[in-house]
Amino acid sequence: LYFLQETLQSSLKKRPTMSFGAPAPNAGLVGSCTSGTNASAAPNDYSLPQAGNDGISSIIWSPTANHLVSTNWDGGVRCWEVQESGGQIRAMPKAQVNHENNSPVLDSTFSPDGTTVFSVGGDKAVRMWNLAQQPPNGVPQQIGAHDQPIKSVGFLPSSNLIVSGSWDKLLKFWDARQPNPVGQLQLPERCYDLDVRGNSMVVACAGRSILAYNVQGQPQELQNKESPLKFQSRCIAAFPDQTGYAVGSIEGRVGIQYVTKVQGKDSFAFKCHRQDSNVFPVNCICFHKGYGTFATVGGDGVVNFWDKDNKQRLKGFNPIHRTISCASFNEQGNLFAYSSSYDWSKGSGFYAPGTPNEIWVHHVLDEEIKPKKKSSFR
Repeated sequence: LYFLQETLQSSLKKRPTMSFGAPAPNAGLVGSCTSGTNASAAPNDYSLPQAGNDGISSIIWSPTANHLVSTNWDGGVRCWEVQESGGQIRAMPKAQVNHENNSPVLDSTFSPDGTTVFSVGGDKAVRMWNLAQQPPNGVPQQIGAHDQPIKSVGFLPSSNLIVSGSWDKLLKFWDARQPNPVGQLQLPERCYDLDVRGNSMVVACAGRSILAYNVQGQPQELQNKESPLKFQSRCIAAFPDQTGYAVGSIEGRVGIQYVTKVQGKDSFAFKCHRQDSNVFPVNCICFHKGYGTFATVGGDGVVNFWDKDNKQRLKGFNPIHRTISCASFNEQGNLFAYSSSYDWSKGSGFYAPGTPNEIWVHHVLDEEIKPKKKSSFR
């Protein structure tokens, strides 16, 4: 993520007057995939209104309602109420807050009761937003800090603590009622992504280090290993059953890794997000809670649905005309949100002025995401 860090550092020094950057070479392909022509992955996908003025860094669903929250490089944390009826989707913007000085926001997570959003980013702060209240000056309350920008955040339900992973090579654990961390763990390198699922937490770091923890009570390290993928890790997601994780790299590969031994299941890796001789980063991996299947999105503008247990691709959507930076299934699994936004994989030089940022919501059909009996990926 060298380009991401370089861009963030320059962004913190001087915010551009044009919200989506500066001119770039070959502007027709800037911030987009090389072959897609469609705006959305499926014809009836719904575009959320007011998706922000700069790159979309994360999107998450509330665990208790169809409330969707995005974080953006323009400093905004935005919330929509999404409604679905008979496959038809509508959404209404509900509220927005901004990090101090409009510093880029890189990640967010919900509390288990869906009332509170915790966000992190370039201002090196961990912030808390009660969705029922508008904070003073529209800036969410700071509950923690790191010495460097914070890349990722999660919530530990067993201890009601917030965990933040930073480029200062630390994991810090926060009680929202206290100004100082209740604990911290040293990482081997900068945190690039983390994910929490129940009592399982997985962390992907620079240098291809991956760590797995049991976070029921005092965090216990279960695994500290090098990624099975040969190139830099870009995203990581814990399995819904907490037995392992999926990690994606900048080189169009996903590794399926088990932390707990499962009979008949072995770790493996597969290629994805490639077009002819072009290789694209896997920007996000997200699991469907009900079926344990998962989605990947990438720099090629493609959404793929996969079944790791039967080793097959369930659904490959047509590429859209822009990179997809992040994605998320809602709690029920019938809605899938994904962003159409520059993913920073080519740095600030490929910033495209005036390019819209969009969040699309797809109504997920059972036949698209439910496992099918098959023996190999294709």
